[in-house]
Amino acid sequence: MLQEWVILLVSLCYLGTLFAIAYYADWKSDRGESVISNPYIYTLSIAVYCTAWTFYGSVGRAAETGVGFLPIYLGPTLMAALWWFLLRKIIRIAKVYRITSIADFLASRYGKSSLIGGLVTIIAVVGIMPYISLQLKAVSTSYYVMVHYPDFEMIQEHRVSSLWNDNAFSVAMIMAAFSILFGTRHIDATERHEGMVAAIAFESVIKLLAFSAAGIFITFTMFDGPVDLFDWASRYQETAKLMKLDVMPGGYTNWFTLTFLSMMAIMFLPRQFQVLVVENVNEEHVRKAAWLFPLYLLAINIFVLPIAFAGMLLFPEGHVAPDIFVLALPLTEGQNILALFIYIGGLSAATGMVIVATIALSTMVCNDLVMPILLRVLSIQQVDLSRVLLFIRRCSIVFVLLLGYLYYRFIGESYTLVTMGLVSFAAAAQFGPAILFGVFWKDASRRAAISGLSAGFLVWLYTLLLPSFARSGWIPISFLQHGPFGIELLKPYQLLGLNMFDPITHSVFWSMLVNIGLLVGISLLDRQSTMDRIQASLFVDVYRHSGDTHLWKGKAMITELKNLLARFIGPRQTDRAFATYASTHKIDFTKDMQADAELVEFAERLLSGAIGAASARVMVSSIVEGEEISPEGIMKIIDETSQVLEYSHQLEEKSLELEAATKELQEANKRLKELDRLKDEFVSTVSHELRTPLTSVRAFSEILHDNEDMGQEERHKYLDIMVKETERLTRLINEVLDLAKIESGRADWFMENIDLTEAIREAVALTSQLFREKAITIVELLPTFPINVFADRDRIMQVVINLLSNAAKFSPSEEGTVTVRVYFKKREIRVEVADNGPGIHPEEQKKIFEKFKQITDLRNGKPKGTGLGLTICRRIIEYHNGSIWAESKPGKGSKFVFSLPE
Repeated sequence: MLQEWVILLVSLCYLGTLFAIAYYADWKSDRGESVISNPYIYTLSIAVYCTAWTFYGSVGRAAETGVGFLPIYLGPTLMAALWWFLLRKIIRIAKVYRITSIADFLASRYGKSSLIGGLVTIIAVVGIMPYISLQLKAVSTSYYVMVHYPDFEMIQEHRVSSLWNDNAFSVAMIMAAFSILFGTRHIDATERHEGMVAAIAFESVIKLLAFSAAGIFITFTMFDGPVDLFDWASRYQETAKLMKLDVMPGGYTNWFTLTFLSMMAIMFLPRQFQVLVVENVNEEHVRKAAWLFPLYLLAINIFVLPIAFAGMLLFPEGHVAPDIFVLALPLTEGQNILALFIYIGGLSAATGMVIVATIALSTMVCNDLVMPILLRVLSIQQVDLSRVLLFIRRCSIVFVLLLGYLYYRFIGESYTLVTMGLVSFAAAAQFGPAILFGVFWKDASRRAAISGLSAGFLVWLYTLLLPSFARSGWIPISFLQHGPFGIELLKPYQLLGLNMFDPITHSVFWSMLVNIGLLVGISLLDRQSTMDRIQASLFVDVYRHSGDTHLWKGKAMITELKNLLARFIGPRQTDRAFATYASTHKIDFTKDMQADAELVEFAERLLSGAIGAASARVMVSSIVEGEEISPEGIMKIIDETSQVLEYSHQLEEKSLELEAATKELQEANKRLKELDRLKDEFVSTVSHELRTPLTSVRAFSEILHDNEDMGQEERHKYLDIMVKETERLTRLINEVLDLAKIESGRADWFMENIDLTEAIREAVALTSQLFREKAITIVELLPTFPINVFADRDRIMQVVINLLSNAAKFSPSEEGTVTVRVYFKKREIRVEVADNGPGIHPEEQKKIFEKFKQITDLRNGKPKGTGLGLTICRRIIEYHNGSIWAESKPGKGSKFVFSLPE
């Protein structure tokens, strides 16, 4: 367990590093040098798709459904194959018309409608709540695991803490601060954040390295590689069943649903649209990202199943949640530094998602919800709004994160990480039909898009979001069980009697049915407005138009355009943009010069980058006199419409193996010399140990013989001492004889197939009186299923009883805790007995299994026992081809572990 201040310090240093990277990238960008103009950086930024869901939730889902986690990554892989045809077109549209968000994209496509922009923003904010909640839950849980492991009771208690003591609230506020620093330091007319993209790319590297480090350690250190791990998993029912495809709830229908949802999510989650489209600096980067990104997904998921199986094998009692296996397994092995690195990887996965998502959502809230309202307030028409825009976006970031935190606190505990993510995926999927039809079908109309989005969102709300409130107790559970007002046909999980699907598939089926049905049906019957037809042609035929269509026909003064832009993006950026335009078009602006249609169009697109397409259209219209679009303009639009590294690695491995072998030989030689010395001491030691109780018995016998008039009380006292010394003498003789038989090979062994779990439980029962006498707590972490081994049952029980007796001796009265645990590692079954006693001196740990080497009580310095018990235990375990050892730190208890082969 690491100190809390260490975890906090490392976390803050890491977040500070991210900010430094972002600051440097923005500094270079301001000087005209882009550090992200690279297909590899672009691909790594897309990997913001891999959030805490991937880092923690995929393992949790694999522990429940086996390969059921794969569709979440199969969908993006399939979609990546279409990127050159679909994503490249969307990027071209966004660049030509300065699209700043997914809400802006849909609003611009469907007649520059502020209503659609606002509707999409509401859907995005409400739909993303569970996903942000997922990140907060993952970071909060992982933090508590790092601080309190292995105190699982304490880890569970953090869920009911007060607001001010809830570290998830602190995480939310810290993430809000960093999101503000990353994305709202100034208003950018292009709405690109090069610093943020650079930081996200760096985070993608860190989370991949961290998860891979966890997988490599668990697979190749805790086990003997994937073959060994899967071999163990195939032997037990709980893990073997996960290797079948039919274990996932919903079967192949669920596979199809999750694949479809992930295909939509990789494109249409607000954060994915931000990095894929808005932040793209070169559409040619799509070509390389189409095959690099699937490779990244493969790399980060290759160890998901091994980690899930290892966790189930090593924590068969089920007290460790599968979502935290990736942290709990290294912590169990005492790998605190590795666990801290893994924790940072999980923090990267969560913060990357939250930063990009909140920046994207803040832009949408500002441009498509707040600004359309503000621009209609006459009193602010001539006010400088650049600072107001920043304030709105910063408040929006805090608001979105608070919504996510509230969902986590009041709803999130009812769901696993994966389920929470799927709820958001289903919400993001509602944008798919409107976008896909919008870029390929000119007849898709504004009214149809509004109807489809609204209906799909309401169905999602009813069939997925409201049930989460019912499951958390915020609305009556009868809403789920019997439907509203007891109407069975309206049950949210079985709408209109459809009961063959799981909840996610059920919601996706109905929401997509009404969304696509209304979009297509109304479009076929609807008559589009002039603006709808123009925007449809511009989007569908973007490669033909390339932004050279001039839709304005009227009068506007250049000074008015400059003043308008300065109020939103600032005078400095406005002057720079107009100077660039004048230089490119070889125009000499004068104070009273009138703007032509092309300049007005340029000003509108520039303004779109700051406040969105719909609001920009309204503002430009307010200063342009005359007709907006001519019939000729409409007709024009319509008419145009590596081997060396591997060898070096192998040589390094061979060198390490040679060094290890040499060290082993040296240790063996030293051990042989020590054994020879012990052999000479054995006879004298035995005689000394036998002489001590015999001397006591003889002395007290003579006292009793020579003092016939001794009082009765004193006589009983001496007799008690003699009895105890006689028992000690008998025990010593029995142990010497037992050890002699074992070492000479004359011991009787009754080998058979036994249930190790049952034998251990019986040993615990036989020693229970020892624990009751000292009021010591005994904790049994034993599997619920039988573990069969080929062994001598009585001898194995003898070992366990000896270890339990020692633990009882050294544990403090009334405050002592002894834990018995059985788990799997590599090709072994391990039994562990741990106490919270004073511990063992480091120099004694290697000697305690030798003959007559007694454990010293660190409290009073006196040895306890005869010094043969652990030696006999070692001989018994070695006879069974196993091993036994001790792990201890003075003052922190002791742990004795023995292993048996399968």
